[in-house]
Amino acid sequence: MNLDTTYMGLKLHSPIVVSASTLSEKTDNILQMEDSGAGAVVLFSMFEEQIRKENAKFQAVIQATSNVFAEAADYFPDLEDYHVGTARYLETIRLVKERVKIPIIASLNGITPEGWIDYAHQLEQAGADGLEINIFYIPADLELTGQAVEQRYLEIIRMVRQTVQIPIAVKLNPYFSAMGHTALRMQEAGADALVLFNRFYQPDFDIKTLKVLHNLQYSDASEIRLPLLWIGILSGKLRLSLAATTGVQSAEEVIKYLLAGADVAMTASALYKNGIRYLETMHDDLRNWMSGKGFQSISAFKGAMNQFNVSDPDAYERANYIRILEGVKG
Repeated sequence: MNLDTTYMGLKLHSPIVVSASTLSEKTDNILQMEDSGAGAVVLFSMFEEQIRKENAKFQAVIQATSNVFAEAADYFPDLEDYHVGTARYLETIRLVKERVKIPIIASLNGITPEGWIDYAHQLEQAGADGLEINIFYIPADLELTGQAVEQRYLEIIRMVRQTVQIPIAVKLNPYFSAMGHTALRMQEAGADALVLFNRFYQPDFDIKTLKVLHNLQYSDASEIRLPLLWIGILSGKLRLSLAATTGVQSAEEVIKYLLAGADVAMTASALYKNGIRYLETMHDDLRNWMSGKGFQSISAFKGAMNQFNVSDPDAYERANYIRILEGVKG
């Protein structure tokens, strides 16, 4: 059974990729991920707050975008909250690349163009096979237009593209008003892949203490529908690769994303819940499904249910919304 796939030009022996998480802070965990069949590993994120906290422009962006709540500054943890510094991150890449054969993708998380350039180059020099840029940006400024937000993303992509030769993936949020056009412009700006979708860590309220909570909720399989929709729409219309990174809890979600046209499906929550060796179960279940359907390779069914290939393309658009409502009984 051939599970090979290509993601932003990288040859992978599996479409199941480990997404950015603290699990990859330990080299032994990454070795176990490779041993359990992972096609690639996206390393834990290097945050701009770690490397440019003192930068005046960064502070200006914080003030402009995080004034929704009095405690909003707490959304961006202090430097001491991170226990992995820049030097150690670069050393982790070097050490891991000496011990594994699968692609290692660095993850850079920031909000200002200036926060990306030097470190993108250093990540490439350290041996990263690719770079995932995670643009965590909450446009809370009421004067900021949607066009200005999109332009910020494009500027960052262009600057990083001019800095490195390795492939670049952009981890997107789902809140752009014209997702298709935005995806096209990002391709033109130099992105090699889009990762759909980023889950912003939204605050919750403690109604007893009247404080803002900052707790993390793992993704759930029920969350796949939005990225499934957009991967199915974009598949076959863009040159760049598509990665799914929301709600991948089992082989079932992997299969659905591949049918929609994703090149890879990324997971971390499932490994937190079930352990890294759960990757073996996911691969076994994927192979069993393929065998039952008579598929000998990922390419045999990838994109089979995207908007181009389904018998009813309207299923992706407004007509299907009407059908769903008509099927609801009062």
